[in-house]
Amino acid sequence: TINEPRFKCIFKIQDSILFSIRSFLRSEGFIEILAPIIGPCTDPGIRGAKLVSIDYYGSKFKVMSSMILYKQMMIKCYPKIFALSPNVRIEPLEAVSTGRHLAEFRQIDLEVAYAKCEDMLNLAERLLKKVIDDVLTNCSDELKFLGRELTPLKIPFKRYTYDEAIELLSSMGYHVSYGCEIPWDAEEALSSLHKEPFWITSYPISARGFYYLEDESRPGFLRDFDLIYPDGYGEAISGGEREYRYEFVVERMRRNCEDPSNYSWYIEMLKDGVPPSAGFGIGVERLTRYICGLRYVWDAVPFPKIPGVISP
Repeated sequence: TINEPRFKCIFKIQDSILFSIRSFLRSEGFIEILAPIIGPCTDPGIRGAKLVSIDYYGSKFKVMSSMILYKQMMIKCYPKIFALSPNVRIEPLEAVSTGRHLAEFRQIDLEVAYAKCEDMLNLAERLLKKVIDDVLTNCSDELKFLGRELTPLKIPFKRYTYDEAIELLSSMGYHVSYGCEIPWDAEEALSSLHKEPFWITSYPISARGFYYLEDESRPGFLRDFDLIYPDGYGEAISGGEREYRYEFVVERMRRNCEDPSNYSWYIEMLKDGVPPSAGFGIGVERLTRYICGLRYVWDAVPFPKIPGVISP
């Protein structure tokens, strides 16, 4: 129950995490914006989860599964932005078995105008290092109570391309259909092989959404990345450079069997002109789970929405 001493420790650590993230990003020149909760469209690339729709004064609106389209547009206003963004995804029931999926979760979403992947990898590494350093300084008693032996991160993190990750998984006995997302069990196995976070970069264009930029030097591959926590904790961060050219976005939508008319406001803003940008999202509950050493991500939020479980 929520009055157990361990939850007091977890939420104290989570408070430190959020304070540290905000402090770090502001020191890097970011401003915090308010995230949308509903809108006419949201991120369609959510790996088998279902979107939630509502009747909004006679129009069909979506509950945000990710604010990725919105944050790309916000850099027309300010070059470095972030938000604590609520997300709702109706995950398949089998997602419960991973221990790291929630139907309702929050992530720090950020975007930077004219940034490249290398800039984002560097920013994310320094951000995570700062957060963990701050937690070690400010929450040592809470970590001790939880039995979590956390050590400072060593940066830069190891990097694999998608192709290298698939090859490594194959040597471990995991067959991954090339051009698809890495399945949960294979990702967990790869995560369990490592003792430090690591990157997977350059996913095939068929594995990701229409909003990522294709790599001109490697046609068919994207300028994108995922960060994977070690010790079986799985995905931490997902991000990349954005496709910002109207005609390329529309073509990618059609290739992905997405109807461009469902994204009319987004397409109109692209027509108007949007700067090149890059960004990423990092799940707050998953970060809390990793730092606290929790078995289940739903222990990292006061009122969890676990897939398939009816709860307050």
